[in-house]
Amino acid sequence: MEKVTVRVPATTANLGVGFDTLGCALRLYNTLSFTLSDKLSFSGCDAEYQTPDNLAYQGFAAVYDHAGQPVPGVHIDIAANIPVCRGLGSSAAMIAAGALAANRLGHFDLDTATLLSIVTPIEGHPDNLAPALFGGLTASMMADGQVYTVPYPVHPELRFVLLSPDFPLSTHAARSVLPQTVPFKDAVGQLSRLALLPKALELGDEALIAHCLADRLHQPYRFPLIDESDALRALAHDLGCDAFCISGAGPTLLCITRDGTLAERLSASAVGLKHHWHIQELAVDHSGAACL
Repeated sequence: MEKVTVRVPATTANLGVGFDTLGCALRLYNTLSFTLSDKLSFSGCDAEYQTPDNLAYQGFAAVYDHAGQPVPGVHIDIAANIPVCRGLGSSAAMIAAGALAANRLGHFDLDTATLLSIVTPIEGHPDNLAPALFGGLTASMMADGQVYTVPYPVHPELRFVLLSPDFPLSTHAARSVLPQTVPFKDAVGQLSRLALLPKALELGDEALIAHCLADRLHQPYRFPLIDESDALRALAHDLGCDAFCISGAGPTLLCITRDGTLAERLSASAVGLKHHWHIQELAVDHSGAACL
């Protein structure tokens, strides 16, 4: 019996101005076990996901297809801690897990960059997949069917505080509200902030990070979809944090701070809100997806 177990981190993508480009891996994990079998089967997930459309299987099959090999039967056991449809890269984590498992079980010896290029078409953009596979903070782009990714350091004192509500928001719904065009000055402003953000994160400069998160491409259209986001932004500001953005497509929100008490104080301040907000501080995962 050939079996491999893979652990993949959650990710927070976009980071304001880095729409479909920036992403950072966080220490919250899905763990999946893949056992070669005579048929496709699953455990650990709802029946509606136990089909060939399952994203872990899609990532698994894509690597075999790339290698020109028939896709074997496999049993996939899923232990998921990354919430679905919350802007924390749950889809990317499943796809990345499948890719790593196929690479190991198929003895293909493909490098991580190749795996990223193989599976990015499944999700359509690499902003979550790149940090899920490589770990840390990454910037990525696609050109001629290949994904190019570079890492950036993050100041060790920076803390990522995630605010996740008791309601989901699908990526499809979050993309449906985006405009087809934006004003030229907004595009220029976006480029200038994106150019500075990685250095701001390296320096741990909270004021500069806050300025760089002032996105104009997607967040003004998505914030209205996230009930109480304005109230939480105001609470974060009152507690001394202005580095505030949407995690991925939402509805999870993100504060970036050096304040180790922010998560606790925000949790206390948000008690009176209509929705229940799970507020937690997550450290950066620097390793990415790995076979255990």
